[in-house]
Amino acid sequence: MPGLDGLGVLGKLREAQIETPVIVQTAHGSIEAVVQAMRAGAIDFVVKPVGAERLQVSIKNAMRVDSLEDEIRRMRRRASGTLSFRDLATKSPDMTRVIRLAERAAKSNIPVLIEGESGVGKEVLARAIQGSSDRKGKPFVTVNCGAIPDNLVESILFGHEKGAFTGATERHVGKFVEASGGTLFLDEIGELPLDAQVKLLRAIQEGEVDPVGAKKSVRVDIRLISATNKSLLDLVKEGRFREDLYYRLNVFPMTLPPLRARREDIADLARSFLARFAAEEGKRLRGFSAEALALLVRYDWPGNVRQLENALFRAVVLADGDEITVAEFPQIATQVEGFEVRIPPAPVFAEGAPGPVREIVRVEVRDPHSISLVDDTGDVRKLEELEAEIIRFALQHYRGHMSAVSRRLGIGRSTLYRKLKDLGLETESEADAA
Repeated sequence: MPGLDGLGVLGKLREAQIETPVIVQTAHGSIEAVVQAMRAGAIDFVVKPVGAERLQVSIKNAMRVDSLEDEIRRMRRRASGTLSFRDLATKSPDMTRVIRLAERAAKSNIPVLIEGESGVGKEVLARAIQGSSDRKGKPFVTVNCGAIPDNLVESILFGHEKGAFTGATERHVGKFVEASGGTLFLDEIGELPLDAQVKLLRAIQEGEVDPVGAKKSVRVDIRLISATNKSLLDLVKEGRFREDLYYRLNVFPMTLPPLRARREDIADLARSFLARFAAEEGKRLRGFSAEALALLVRYDWPGNVRQLENALFRAVVLADGDEITVAEFPQIATQVEGFEVRIPPAPVFAEGAPGPVREIVRVEVRDPHSISLVDDTGDVRKLEELEAEIIRFALQHYRGHMSAVSRRLGIGRSTLYRKLKDLGLETESEADAA
């Protein structure tokens, strides 16, 4: 390299903000050379001639560190509103088509509707659209329409003045004003009550909102992105969603494929989650066994990317060795043909030698979302017990939001409160709400 040595190359890489990890190989193994290389940004240093095994270890370590740093950089970009489509790298043709559509949408201010199953990453795509638009770095405000109590929808979205209603002890600007200049992401838009849909339609059409108790409207400048895991058109036909609002939102629709339809991405997603959780938990994990990775790719992931993320978190916590194996996914292994969790055989002791006292432990693997219809004696459980268990699960699932609980259970709020009192679940609901 005439005029430029290896350390010079390192310097040029850092000047160009190229963050690819670099391993320096040189014939000069002095301490001074090592220090210079590390200060210049090298991740490792090897001296010629280097053995194949030593180089393999160095490369694996570099890849693991790069994976972790890449995840950290992605999280920083997400927090700063600069997440881009480069952060959504994919090998799936279906996902690639969606990203191409999203890139076009990012170049304008057109309203976007993202459809897809729960957990597929609709919010991540919405953040990438903002991070690739002229609103990059501006506010990105998320509203989960299914988690807002019915009587607070208008106040949360459009704001209220002090004293506008009982409990309004101070002024609140609302999500539309918070997002002004940036992007408003309305998640689960199909859960919005009909009366709130009317006010939302006016806000979109007029570009202004009317805070509760205010004397005049407030102008807002937002980029609107909506998301749903249901068919809004079916909701329109059922009379549960306004047709005029539907056509206002459904200007640029795109559908995110479920994870089972993009299995090519499972391995890369699993590695990125592993890098993050291993760092958070302080564990040195070098990767997955071939069998574990095959299991993850073959599983259908009904909960999509969110379920994969949670499964990797649990696996990292459970891992005792230096790699993730099938043993860390017992529930998943039982649902995929050809896989099983192997239990090591009990140790064999010489005849007459005292062995340790062993206790046989029965472990029942069950879906945490399932409810047993029979008790320990084999008899059918009482209806009151089942009802209490269902209500308790709904309270935890919707984090104590009583409107969402009553709506999903198909009962009125007054009926729900009465049942909570009768079943002795009032304290649990108060704790969840807190």
